This record gives sequence, structure tokens and C-alpha cells, in this order.
Amino acid sequence: MQDAKEEVRSRINIEDVVGEYVQLKRAGRNFKGLSPFSGEKTPSFIVSPDKHIWHDFSSNKGGDVFSFVMEIEGIDFRQALELLARKAGVDLSAYESKGSQEITKKKKRLYAVLDLAASYYQHSLISNPHAFEYVFKKRGLDKKIVESFRIGYAPDSNDALVRFMTKKGFTSKELEDAGLTNRYGGDLFRGRMMVPLMDGSGQVIGFTARILADIKDAPKYLNTPQTLLYDKSRHVFGLSQAKESIRSGDYAVIVEGNLDVVSSHQVDVAQVVATAGTAITEHHLRALRRLTGNVRLAFDGDKAGIAATERAIPIAQAIGIELTIITLPDNAKDPDELIQQDPVLWQKAIDQAMPIVDWLLDQYAKRQNLATALGKRNFITESLKTIQLIESGTVREHYVSIIATKVGGSAQNLLDQIDQMPTESSPTLRQPGAPLDSQSYYDEQSFQDNLLSIPLIDAATHELFRTVEVEMFAGESRQAIARFIKENPGTRFSDTPRGLQNYDTYVKILLLKADARYADWNDQDRYFETARLLRQVTQEHKKQQKDLLTSQLRDAETIGDEMMAIQLRTQLHELIKEITSGQR
Repeated sequence: MQDAKEEVRSRINIEDVVGEYVQLKRAGRNFKGLSPFSGEKTPSFIVSPDKHIWHDFSSNKGGDVFSFVMEIEGIDFRQALELLARKAGVDLSAYESKGSQEITKKKKRLYAVLDLAASYYQHSLISNPHAFEYVFKKRGLDKKIVESFRIGYAPDSNDALVRFMTKKGFTSKELEDAGLTNRYGGDLFRGRMMVPLMDGSGQVIGFTARILADIKDAPKYLNTPQTLLYDKSRHVFGLSQAKESIRSGDYAVIVEGNLDVVSSHQVDVAQVVATAGTAITEHHLRALRRLTGNVRLAFDGDKAGIAATERAIPIAQAIGIELTIITLPDNAKDPDELIQQDPVLWQKAIDQAMPIVDWLLDQYAKRQNLATALGKRNFITESLKTIQLIESGTVREHYVSIIATKVGGSAQNLLDQIDQMPTESSPTLRQPGAPLDSQSYYDEQSFQDNLLSIPLIDAATHELFRTVEVEMFAGESRQAIARFIKENPGTRFSDTPRGLQNYDTYVKILLLKADARYADWNDQDRYFETARLLRQVTQEHKKQQKDLLTSQLRDAETIGDEMMAIQLRTQLHELIKEITSGQR
């Protein structure tokens, strides 16, 4: 799809696309605005029409128009390409194989089927007094939220929808493929409040249907079966309506029910989404990870909800999500019920979300009778298995003290038990509030981007890279730029040179950064800044080496390899001297 990507890029202006989300003002050759990814008050978000690139200095994010749409909309590349292709008037099917063209054509028809069905259900709601009464009076939904979620009503008829859609030119096969008909070819949804399931860009991909009057043997909720468009293991309900609030608030709340989401949005708590029941998958969390690294889970407090919460913990840990748990008051079985009591209580519960470990210890304590010796032993066994996964020694001691208090035992004895336990292969647990690895690593190394941007506009600084160890730089892109500068002194970077075409976007971000930050500096200041940042890179690299040698020394001492330990102590001593002298 590279040709399609370039065709779309050539037909749109990046400043126009970004301008739909960020208020931009002309600043010389570039445009400037407030970052949509942080709460800054001084504009540091820059768009370069010449380079077709953007960079946010406050979050150190940047890229082309596709990466911007992916970041701002929380979607993947294919979805961003399709969205921008629609804006640019590019037919992507022309760039696909015959088989892919057929699938694309089929998807387009299914989107049209479901969009029209949603409109039909909306019209049916307005024209049916019984459904109108249920949605607006009994459920207490207002006009704004009903329009936002495109809520409607499926008439209690065998084939009302089928007849309507057939008149509009859709075939029975298309209705079946869209998940709208039953095995007899009639309407699947009858006499139900219809809530469309939408993808991240707001296109309808299916429905969840709530029966108006509970009928024996009839399911309360009925959902679209798996189709070419709808996959419940991937779909996050309410994401298109919630993504702006998730991004600005830097957290998402996952609840069980779709109507919990609707109720929450109605009271302006809009960071809330839902999965299909309690079956959270890696795909669900990855979709949210594009918008935030903080997820608060608010499943029901029944046995199924607790089990689902426990299953979600290792999935979140594995992909770098910081998961916290929302506990509802005892007098509310779900968020919708709590909101009906008082929306303030719902927001309070969200704000008081518990760290994973606190919640787990609380659950373990509830399962056991801590007044008995057996209950205490079982509680300690379950709890220490969790505590063992915590990296920080200080945080580990904190939780051990809590356990000791609950059972009336010795904290030191519990710590000794942890030391004697076999090492678990499960992912480690971050302490509450600890930064996510990927984000903290990126931020910590952002000064390297500043360093590499200067030589791109000032060839006089290239001589400082003659003796640089390229391996000191973090990541393939940075190492490639450092290596090129070292091996090609004097090269002027008006654009991406041939040897760096694979890193074109990163080079353009550096050029934009250099132009914004260092273009107005004099030659001497740029030279001294380059030297200073190179010293910082060197010092950081030595500190990493020190941590590695320290770890290797502990291993050597543990296995009793004295010869290796002596060598490592010598290397460590020399390295510490270098670090100390470099700090003077």
C-alpha cells in the first residue's frame, strides 16, 4: 500500500488535517499551536507544510500526517489510511489485489447496510410511543446522548427491517453478512432498544439490543454475531465518543455494560468504554494503549467480575498498561445504578481507583477467614506470590507490612519467606504511580534527539562526532543518524540523504526540531551545546554500563565465582572513577 499512501499524502495538506484538531497559527514557514497530547499553556506543537511533518515538543511525539491521525484518533495505520483516503478522495481498492478489492468492496457495502439500519432504528424510536417512553423516561436518557450514540428501536415485527432494506436495494445476503437477520431470513432484532456498535472512527459495525420488557426465556441483551466488520474480541464500545476525553484526561475506564457507558457519558464522565461483557483481550487494551497508558477497571463485584479483573491484570502488565481497580459502593451493583443515585459518587469511585496489589490483597483477605490458622496461612501464600512480582524493594516491604498487620505476624519473617520462594516467570508488577517503561524510556532519551538535530543544520559540529561510540545512542534510528554524521562529516541536510531514506520521517522531525530550537543560535553556542549533550550521552551510557556490571557482579558472588567477581570489581571501580571525573 506504499503507492496508495503516497497518493493520499500528495492530495492533502498536513496543516489542514491537523487544523481540524488543533488551532494553528502561522509562525514563519511553519504553523504553531497548543499540544493536543498535553496540558501545556505555551504553544510548542509545530507543523511543517514544507516537510509534511509535525512535532510536539511537550511530549516529544512527531511524525507525518498518518502518525498524527493514528495518535489523535487512537487507530492503527490501515484505519488512518482509510480515513485520510476518504478525505483526499482516493479509491484504495485501485491499489489492492483482486481478492483485496473484493473484500474492500464487500466491507463498503456492509458499512452502508449498517449505517442505514441505524438510521432506520433511530426513526423507529421516534415514531413508537412505547419505545420512546422506555428510552427517554424509564432509562432517563436525554436527546443529546441518544443522538451521540445513535440509539434507536427495532420494531416488534418479523421482517420490518428486511422489507425496508430490500426496497433500498440491499440483498438478503448482504443483510445476513451484516448480522441483521436470523436463520429464517427475518429480522434478528425485534422489540428492542438498539445501541449501535461503532469502530474507532464512528462507523457502525453492529448492534447490541436490549429488550424493553423482560420476557421469560428471552435474552435481556442480544448482540450482532461475528461478521467481516464486527469482532467482539477487538471491539471497544464507546471508543469513538470517549477518545478525546481519554486523551485529555490520560486515563480510560472500562465497564461491563454498554448502557453503563451511555449513562456515564450523559453525566459528562466521558472517559468510559466497555468490552463485550467481562472478556478483556489484549486487542482491547492495545486499542486503548494508543490513547493512554492508564486504565481503570470497573467490573461488577460479583464472582464473574472479580475473576475477569484478575485475568486482565497479566494482560495489562504484558503490554505496558498501568491498571487500577475501581470498587463500587455496596449499594450499587453497577456504574449505571450508582449514576442514578448520584453522578458525584461515580466520579469519586473512579478517582479512588486502587492499585492492583492493594485490590488483590483485599480480595485475598475476603476469601479467607483470618481468624483461623488455616485462613491466615492461605492468605499469606496467595499474597506473597503477588508481592514476589514487585520489583521495588521499598514497595515490597510496604505491602509485606500490610500483610503482617492483617495476620498479626512478623514482617521480617514474611520477607525471608519471599527470598526462599522459587522465582516466578510472570511479569513484574510496577509500583503504584510508576511511569510506564516505554514512555519513561522515550522521555529520558529525548535529549539525544536534541543532540542529533544540531549537526543537521551545522556541519561545524560534525568533528565532535569523530570519536563517538554509536552504540551509546538509544534505538536504531538514533544510531543510524549518529553513524551517518560520523562517517560523512560536512554533509548538509537540506533533505534526507540517500543513506538515511529508511529513517526519512525521523530525519525530518530532527530538521524541524533543529529549525525551531537552534536555527537562531550563533555558531559558537551550537558547538558548545553539542559538546555538552555529547558529554551527557557519554555519562548516561557509562551509568548504564555501571548498572550492568553491578548486576553481573552480584550474579558472580551468588554462584561463588571469585575470579569473575574480582575482574568485575576492577572494571566497576575504573568505570566509577570515569563517571566521577566526568561529573566534575
